[in-house]
Amino acid sequence: MLIEIDFNSDEALYVQLQNQIIMGIATATIQEGESLPSVRQLDTVGINMHTVNKAYSILKQEGFIQLDRRRGAVIAIDADKAKAYAEVKRALRIALAKGSLKNVSREEVHEMVDELF
Repeated sequence: MLIEIDFNSDEALYVQLQNQIIMGIATATIQEGESLPSVRQLDTVGINMHTVNKAYSILKQEGFIQLDRRRGAVIAIDADKAKAYAEVKRALRIALAKGSLKNVSREEVHEMVDELF
């Protein structure tokens, strides 16, 4: 998996790392059971080990990876669909409220969902 971090971005490095891994899973670039780069590997390209640990810890809490002593961080998508559904619904409710405040119409939201899905 190729990790591309923008060190000039306003977005925190651990968030960039998390988002790239989530997008990699969603687009099937990385598959269930694959190992992610080790903390040391990412440290050699300029990402602090604490930053990587924070990203991996959050991904573990969210049910996207497991941490294995032998294999490191491994893609392991949470099988609890009801929990995932509730989390997506909560996040979507907030995003829709923000969009509504900026006059984003229902039709525009539907177009975005169709485009992204």
